Amino acid sequence: MSIRPWVRVEPPDSRGLRRVVVGSETAGSVWSLAELRRLLTRLGYPETLDLDDPGQVFWSGGDSTTWPDRPWRRRATTVLMTAGLLASTVLHMLIGWPDALGALTFAQRVTGAVFVLSAVVLGAATVAAIDHFGRRRSRTSGALVLLGALITLATASLLLFMWFEEKEFTPYLLVFAPLWCWSGWALWLLARERAWQALPRPKTFAVGVVVTGLLSAVSLAYSTMYQPVSAPMHIALKAEFGKARPDPRYPYVHVPLKLSMKNDGGIPAYVLIDDYSVYGRTAEYGSGSDRVREWRRSLDVEGAGEAERYVDRLQYTPISSGLFYRPGDSLDVGQEFVLQRVVQIPKDAEFDEINVVLQVTYMRKDRGKIDARELRQVHRSWDRSSPHYCPVEKCGEKLVFHGQVRHNNNLINVTRTPRYVTAVWSPDQSPRYSVSSFHFRGPVARSEEKREDTRYGVATTHVDMSVPDVELLDGAGE
Repeated sequence: MSIRPWVRVEPPDSRGLRRVVVGSETAGSVWSLAELRRLLTRLGYPETLDLDDPGQVFWSGGDSTTWPDRPWRRRATTVLMTAGLLASTVLHMLIGWPDALGALTFAQRVTGAVFVLSAVVLGAATVAAIDHFGRRRSRTSGALVLLGALITLATASLLLFMWFEEKEFTPYLLVFAPLWCWSGWALWLLARERAWQALPRPKTFAVGVVVTGLLSAVSLAYSTMYQPVSAPMHIALKAEFGKARPDPRYPYVHVPLKLSMKNDGGIPAYVLIDDYSVYGRTAEYGSGSDRVREWRRSLDVEGAGEAERYVDRLQYTPISSGLFYRPGDSLDVGQEFVLQRVVQIPKDAEFDEINVVLQVTYMRKDRGKIDARELRQVHRSWDRSSPHYCPVEKCGEKLVFHGQVRHNNNLINVTRTPRYVTAVWSPDQSPRYSVSSFHFRGPVARSEEKREDTRYGVATTHVDMSVPDVELLDGAGE
């Protein structure tokens, strides 16, 4: 019989794991007597080896019956730790991936990339957790799990803070709220066993964690606050009438109308709703002796909004109205859109002036992303098959546009209920819009609409041009 090296089984550590030394080299670690026998069998020892023979095995810190390991507790801890890290990995990837690939600004893409990188670290921490709560073959596994718990705590705390601003239910709440509790438990457990001590330079590790956290916070603040505010936004509108021409067969004058829109700002924009309307103005002329009375009578006319000394009883008659730009379409920086129309005016119309108003409501593209395909769909309010049907006697005849909008910072999307753009156009009313949680399920407070206008950078601009009717008729050869 060949002589084999002497086996020494060392005392159990804090988790009940006992190191096995064969000769002068570590052969492994075992949780139980059965594992010890399997280990020795793989090393060439006979299965019938007497483990209680002091000439074969030396027991230090207890005999062959000293196995304080609690396998169910250990396995439950491992499963809970890996499940939390895995859930945090998925959450970080869902937050960061859309911004990393589709955000408009560089800063927002950097923020998305930071969350994707955090997801990669958390994925590695998930694998490391199996080793750390197992046999700990890697010295860095504990520190990596600790880093994953710190990242989870920071992100879950940020998401909870943002959620408490409006307290709206979102499915993500069922993820980041439990993760916040989980991260507290994980940090308590890892701090109790001083998981960072196995690292050769624990202070360097701590400094790296702090610096990474600060850089992430600065990047997030820049992308959500400074950069969207600093980038200017300006939409220039222009309207002009061309040379009028009489109709050879009918008693009308054809007046060319040219409308244009150009993005002179530094950020692309989505057009939510727009309208151009042409009016004919009539008035009664007075001596101007009683300016106060005439001024009040001018304002008595609905929608007048003008007061002149010698002009009284202002009236505006709609002549033409229409949509200028398709809702949901974007206007890039420097892009210009021109629309030309021809307006028909009766030759015997007693208009003093012809007035055109062009109005455009837009949203900054660096604040959000609109489902343009959905918003472009036209829903006629009088169509009974439309989801936006409303009886004509109640709502009139309107065109309704409705689509979802997402914020370019995905942190906001996961802590809020979905937001929608609803725009309504009709030929006899000014266009209306709403950016809110409204999805045809109850009313929306005006305060919410104002808050969402600010959040998504929604603004309205218009241009108003008037030309005397005499000038148009002279141009038509009258």
